[in-house]
Amino acid sequence: MAESTAHTKIPDRYRYAVIPHIMVDDAAAAIDFYQRAFGAREDFRIDAPGGGILHAEISIGRSVLMLGDAGVDEAEAGSFAAPTSLGGGTSVTLHVFVPDVDSLARRAQAAGAEILQPPTDMFHGDRTVILKDPSGHMWVFLTHVEDVSEEELRRRLAAAG
Repeated sequence: MAESTAHTKIPDRYRYAVIPHIMVDDAAAAIDFYQRAFGAREDFRIDAPGGGILHAEISIGRSVLMLGDAGVDEAEAGSFAAPTSLGGGTSVTLHVFVPDVDSLARRAQAAGAEILQPPTDMFHGDRTVILKDPSGHMWVFLTHVEDVSEEELRRRLAAAG
């Protein structure tokens, strides 16, 4: 384990999280979609020398997401792939808590997201929508409705069969 030094400080936005870094076929279009659908804010971007976006960061609420163009030469060297190059599937689902999942679902659908599960009150105490963005990434947005103890969670799961 690396030793911590006084001059090394992890930025607050990265301190307590695993930061997802997704690859897409058109990062500029994806950023535009995330702004329209999820109210994302573009924090910064680094354009690739040959065109496209090498790296960008957006924020959705307090959640940070890194993204870039999968087709950029620098990205290709790392064998990064967009869901479209994987036959449309993805092995990652992105979860984000928001204040109002219903309004986010309407906004996202109007912007072009595919709603896979409409906003639903779930056994775990969150109102949840599941959607796929135009780049093929899966998203779960949640609004916390109630605190559920582990015992109650297990009871609800057993009752659901």
